[in-house]
Amino acid sequence: MTILAVFRSRAQTLGYLAEAKAAGIPAQAVSTPKEAGVGCGISAKFDERFLPRARAVLSRRSYASFAGFLRATKGGYIPL
Repeated sequence: MTILAVFRSRAQTLGYLAEAKAAGIPAQAVSTPKEAGVGCGISAKFDERFLPRARAVLSRRSYASFAGFLRATKGGYIPL
């Protein structure tokens, strides 16, 4: 399953993405879906098996704009 890390800040999204990649998470920047209800427009996308590592990356820095994780479903995205 696909997971999105959603942020309210483009700069923090890109910073998180760099940290995630440094932690060995094959992540990429994608457009934030409307279901997120967040307007920055960019999220970090990765496979669900990397979720524990992605959470660890979040805990190492203060990402004040982090809005949450979304899981892809057949009908769109749902919050974790």
